[in-house]
Amino acid sequence: MSLIAPPLSLYVHMPWCVKKCPYCDFNSHGLRNEPPPYDGYIDALFADLDADLRDFGTAVHGRTVHSIFFGGGTPSLFAPELIDRFLDGVRARLPLASDAEITLETNPGTVEHGRFDGYLAAGVNRLSFGIQSFDDAKLRRLGRIHSAGEAEAAVKSAQDAGYANINLDLMYALPEQSLDGALADVARAVALQPTHISHYQLTLEPNTAFAANPPPLPDDDHAWAMQEACEQQLGDAGYRQYEVSAYAQNDRRCVHNLNYWRFGDYLGIGAGAHGKITDVAAGEVIRRWKTRHPKAYLTAPGGVERIGGSGPVAAEELPFEYMLNALRLIDGVPMADFAERTGLPAVRIAHALDRARAQGWLTDEAGRLHTTTLGQRFLNDVISGFLD
Repeated sequence: MSLIAPPLSLYVHMPWCVKKCPYCDFNSHGLRNEPPPYDGYIDALFADLDADLRDFGTAVHGRTVHSIFFGGGTPSLFAPELIDRFLDGVRARLPLASDAEITLETNPGTVEHGRFDGYLAAGVNRLSFGIQSFDDAKLRRLGRIHSAGEAEAAVKSAQDAGYANINLDLMYALPEQSLDGALADVARAVALQPTHISHYQLTLEPNTAFAANPPPLPDDDHAWAMQEACEQQLGDAGYRQYEVSAYAQNDRRCVHNLNYWRFGDYLGIGAGAHGKITDVAAGEVIRRWKTRHPKAYLTAPGGVERIGGSGPVAAEELPFEYMLNALRLIDGVPMADFAERTGLPAVRIAHALDRARAQGWLTDEAGRLHTTTLGQRFLNDVISGFLD
């Protein structure tokens, strides 16, 4: 089976935030005494993108970009004028779909209020707010710099500025959180009528302050009860679950994240950014990631030193990589996509599929591969079955 180039997206990593949260394992760096070199970082992003376009050559040449995602860190620390300059530069380098989804992550700290109309004018048509909770005590425990009132005011300010496509990030199973507390957070999020809600469990990640000094978290049974109850509440409010942690109103699923989960392609630029490109001519799926620390990234704009690692994904690893993404989708993926996006015949995963079906974890009704309700609960076990 030959590879077929999937849709292409662009991920842009903005590494700075006001303050590093104790649970965060992302490549983010709290602000120090000196402000970050925002202008210089935009220049480095252009150099990085130009170098990637040269390196990947015909694998990306002429391909349309369907989504752009500014992640971080806190990308809204960058002024609208800088985002505008960057997007103009992208349009000069790559074909951008007329209906491209362009998302900017933002935190509801007061430092960023009043800029939303500027981002909209620059071309950002979707905002993602890192709310996490509407309980002030929980926000303090999470190290967040905003209050519940500020979060609500920020979302309403964005809506007043003209934003009609907004995501809210919420966490559950927070330190000493009750089921009623988790449901109250969902209720306050729904009351703001965002188009999309990301609802995910707080976990203790290695190399974080919480991992070194763990707070008291609800046990697995209580966390599962929160997940089920909140899922029901979101569904009753008109938010359909389409991925393990993602809920959306009709036609408002996140285009960019869907491309990840469907094993699509994406250029990744910025400090610590990851990318994946399908080279049809070479018959390879290539992973590339950039050096993590902003200072190291900025000292080598466009140079090979900006690359933390790069190379084709081994054939024996492709089934696991594909399923790691695809099986997160509630409706699954067409069976044919596996061969088209990995270049491997379906027989390579036949035994693993049979095992998962026998456990009641997977089904492939109407030619679509997806997890059952039981499989969603044991998703890590399902996915690990595809390790070679």
